[in-house]
Amino acid sequence: MLETTFALRKTSQQVDNEITEWLAGTAGSPARLQILVLLWAATGSGTPHKEIVAALSVTRATVSGLMAALEREGLVKSAASTDDRRNLLATLTPRGKAVVEKSIAANTSRLRAAFRSLSPAELTTFNALLQRVRDGFAASASAANK
Repeated sequence: MLETTFALRKTSQQVDNEITEWLAGTAGSPARLQILVLLWAATGSGTPHKEIVAALSVTRATVSGLMAALEREGLVKSAASTDDRRNLLATLTPRGKAVVEKSIAANTSRLRAAFRSLSPAELTTFNALLQRVRDGFAASASAANK
């Protein structure tokens, strides 16, 4: 298990470093791209900030900082919900949409190359295994906090 843990850590560091480098010329960072893609894929009148917090599995303060930077750059807009003014709803601006689409176009071939050795079925299995690992670590952390 220790060998697997070290291999997982090394792989995640390598993947994070590569993706961060790829995104330097477009979205800027994986977290920023994740927010932009979430908003790009959303339908309706905006995505609540609390959904972004949940999707990224980070603190509200982290999302607030990321959103403030994205808003300063004119990539997203946030406004209070008409139903509950305590809830902020985020939407993608046309400039933000262009950044997302540029990032997707620029990185699709890189992702295909990175995953070329895995079949679609293997990718599905790999995703399921990664989820099981995340669930196992979450359960371990929960048990340790009791």
